[in-house]
Amino acid sequence: MKRKDLLLTPFLLTLSVIVLDQVTKAIVVATIPQGKIGWSAFGDFLWLIHARNLGIAFSMGTGLAASFRSVLFVIFPAILVIGILVFYFRGKGIDRLQRWALCGIAGGGVGNLLDRVFRSEGVVDFASVKFYGLFGLERWPTFNVADSTVVVCAILLAISTIIQDAGRKRP
Repeated sequence: MKRKDLLLTPFLLTLSVIVLDQVTKAIVVATIPQGKIGWSAFGDFLWLIHARNLGIAFSMGTGLAASFRSVLFVIFPAILVIGILVFYFRGKGIDRLQRWALCGIAGGGVGNLLDRVFRSEGVVDFASVKFYGLFGLERWPTFNVADSTVVVCAILLAISTIIQDAGRKRP
């Protein structure tokens, strides 16, 4: 494969995450009334629920004024996605896993940005997992494909960076 192909191939993940995120959200919106559980598995361990989030992670910022929220939660994440892409193309020493992880994070970021721009009722969240009182939470905050991708890819990016840095320090 050519270098250009190797550089652009991870963007298939970006596109896949955006599409899967938006399709799953559209299905939830079309089939489950807001605030209702549409499906459960393993007792009450996993719920498919239609929830909306006007804030960011863990519903932080929902109490802010709508105009401030829209600026803060649209412009700032858009700048972060642009920053990720600039780092992707200009960063030195980024390995293959890190490129894929960055593209996954960008895809998740864009997926939620689309909701913030085009869904006035907020980001659609739908996966709810029982947390058995850990950290004082009976259920983990409801999330979606974009959220999951950002978390998993951020963990992969961190692990890859730690391993890469440890390898550089060895004689």
